[in-house]
Amino acid sequence: MEPPDAWARTRGAPRLLVLALLLGAQPDAQAEVQVSVPPLVEVMRGESVALNCTPLGVHDYFMLEWYLADRSGVRHRLASGELRGSEIQGGVHSSRGRSPPYQLDSQGRLMLAEAQVGDERDYVCVVTVGATVTAEATVRLQVFAKPEATEVAPNRGTLSVTDDIAQEIATCNSRNGNPAPKITWHRNGEPLQVPMEVNTEGYMTSRTVREASGLQSLTSTLYLRLRKTDRDASFHCSVHYLLPKGQHGRLDSPPFGLTLHYPTEHVQFWVGSPATTEGWVREGDSVQLFCRGDGSPSPEYTFYRLQDKQEDVLKINLEVELSNGEELALPLGGSLATNCSVKGLPTPTLRWTKDSIPLGDGPTLSLSSVTFDSAGSYTCEASMPTVPLLSRNRILRLLVEGSPELRPEETLPKAEGSWTEGDEVRLVCSARGYPEPKLKWSQAGGHPAEPAPGGQGWVSSSLTLKVTSALSQDGVSCEASNPHGNARHVFHFGPVAPQTSQAGVAVMAVAISVGLLLLVVAAFYCMRRKGRPGCCRQGEKGAPPSGDPELSHSGSQRPEQTGLLMGGASGGARRGSGGFRDEC
Repeated sequence: MEPPDAWARTRGAPRLLVLALLLGAQPDAQAEVQVSVPPLVEVMRGESVALNCTPLGVHDYFMLEWYLADRSGVRHRLASGELRGSEIQGGVHSSRGRSPPYQLDSQGRLMLAEAQVGDERDYVCVVTVGATVTAEATVRLQVFAKPEATEVAPNRGTLSVTDDIAQEIATCNSRNGNPAPKITWHRNGEPLQVPMEVNTEGYMTSRTVREASGLQSLTSTLYLRLRKTDRDASFHCSVHYLLPKGQHGRLDSPPFGLTLHYPTEHVQFWVGSPATTEGWVREGDSVQLFCRGDGSPSPEYTFYRLQDKQEDVLKINLEVELSNGEELALPLGGSLATNCSVKGLPTPTLRWTKDSIPLGDGPTLSLSSVTFDSAGSYTCEASMPTVPLLSRNRILRLLVEGSPELRPEETLPKAEGSWTEGDEVRLVCSARGYPEPKLKWSQAGGHPAEPAPGGQGWVSSSLTLKVTSALSQDGVSCEASNPHGNARHVFHFGPVAPQTSQAGVAVMAVAISVGLLLLVVAAFYCMRRKGRPGCCRQGEKGAPPSGDPELSHSGSQRPEQTGLLMGGASGGARRGSGGFRDEC
């Protein structure tokens, strides 16, 4: 027979089970909740992105919140919502100056339209089930941006192969990418393995700049010790950049060559035609004589005829002239027609080039609606097809006059709300025109203008400063001016958030100020009370017993209230009556 207490426990078991089931059904009884978010979300700049936050398991109710974690670790609440039925209802509390603003959809996803580099942050999703049970997870957003077309500025001077040091070959520029790209150099299609350390054989330098938009620009300069074999070499640079999902991209610059200088070491001389085995020709035959040296640039050739021990110079050199001289200035949008004349036998051929790019054959160079890109050096080259390596050049320098053309390094501002008070930013302004424009900044500290990478007449000036709230309102402007006019550009930053430490100091300062003010008021009141006879004494002669204080004239105010409300003359009246004890 079972003991009585065993039967009691058996009867109580269903009640305990029902209670456990009821507790399990209550939100406050949840012991654990988990949140699933992707740790990393990748998106191209300008595209829309959705950040997912999904509580694991089945829940009848939960609250979801999105926070933005800034660089100092402080969280800023962006949006929140509650599960109502099958949808999450809520909204955005603060977009922190972002445009377009954040959005919260019915699935609890935080929506970002037109992603910018400034959106590269940590976003924290917090889910609360019941009153105390919470879980959170962090998703990092990475924004990719394809750089602009690769620009290369070769060294257009004459480089000597006799120098025993590495010389500057070219500068390669990649603008406005994210993350920062990489630059490699190539010779005849093969990559050059050059270190970053300076040495006599070859090296490269690199500099990365973060633009006002948050995008990154990279500049690389190549230095090499040249050889004769580099005379016909083709060089170019390549920009390698990252894309979402581990993909890569590549942008190549146009190829370019170099002008080398080295002395002639060997000369070849031979008869071209007619040619016989014995080397004899008939009287009256036309004879071609060839002379070739291995120097660079192509040397000048002089032919001599030896007869009766006398040397006679054969007149085969070319004489070239330009109809408009060697320098010409045109207004912006103007036209040009100039001629190049040459004398020589046999009749030479003429070709016009600019930066080694052929423009056309013949003596006339015609240009219309000239722009600043039209400015530069134009070369008229005269050569004799029948006499290899015999050529003469004349160079026409064209100047294009006009008001400045201004090009800010990056016109788009950094994503609004991503600047913090005290952040350092480097702004770059480039301009061109003729006469050469002067660049001026609205803030002090700008560097003097200097030729910009890429040439084409651009000069640039940079300004490095710290972002302040005043700059977020007024911006920073740069202005280019010359006698023909001026151009101006304003860099904007959007809202600037205060530093966390500064905000704490400000709150503390306000608290201290309020405390000091209260102390001053209390001291002033006490001093005022002490100035009257009998203040702060325990009692006066003739005062009534402490247990039976007299009433004021109104019959309703306590002595403390009367003492506070009445001053000056009224206080004197009370002292005369001796009706109250003064208290401080």
